[in-house]
Amino acid sequence: MKAGKWVLMAALLPGFCNISYAAPVGGALVYISPQDYTLLTSVGVDENQYSFAQGQAVEPVAIAALSPLFANTLMCDPGNQSDVVIWIKPSMSYNPIATLFYGKIVARAYSGNGSPIGTYNASVEHSGFVDVYPDKQIASTYQAVMQKIVQQMQADSAIQALIQNGLPAGEPMMACNMIVVMNGAGQ
Repeated sequence: MKAGKWVLMAALLPGFCNISYAAPVGGALVYISPQDYTLLTSVGVDENQYSFAQGQAVEPVAIAALSPLFANTLMCDPGNQSDVVIWIKPSMSYNPIATLFYGKIVARAYSGNGSPIGTYNASVEHSGFVDVYPDKQIASTYQAVMQKIVQQMQADSAIQALIQNGLPAGEPMMACNMIVVMNGAGQ
């Protein structure tokens, strides 16, 4: 019971001492290429093959993983603007002999004015069978990869400055879908 009192006091102390933690100010838009929604990726072989669109698989995972970092995290719609634009490039493969999913994501972050902030690469090997709930296997693989991406972002002072402060007042913003044009049509 003694430990319970300390936990309660530790939880209430910041409020009594008028201590506040800085909430994120900067918002983020997540861009995923339209090709990732239309082109199907197949994992497995023969009768145990599963096809899926990587964009649909990674979108909810990316939003959920990035939401705690930013004040507002949404998908990029043409014309939307934000403090940070994050271009997610997913990749998934499967080794049927080792029963391993190989997930990889390259996340490129840009300030709302189009300046590059950083590139974050992560990959994960996830054990599982392609014929047993493949959607869940793929989602959990992407979740593990996105957690690594988030850890890299938390360690990067450049993106942390935008998360905590947003873009400076008066800084011009561009539409989030212009990232592709600025980067040589998806290079």
